[in-house]
Amino acid sequence: MRTMFYDVKTRQKIETDVTDKVEYQVNGKIRYAVKGKTSDGRNLTKFVSQSDYESISL
Repeated sequence: MRTMFYDVKTRQKIETDVTDKVEYQVNGKIRYAVKGKTSDGRNLTKFVSQSDYESISL
């Protein structure tokens, strides 16, 4: 699945494939994130809602 990520280094939005889904636990709350990679191999992370997280299939 492809989604939009914000590339901090280039300060642009880019569309790339989702490579992984991650759950972070912060202060007892669960945060949901998806990960991707740029064309030059840098990692990207985007925090998403629980419904978006569950709708993404890898």
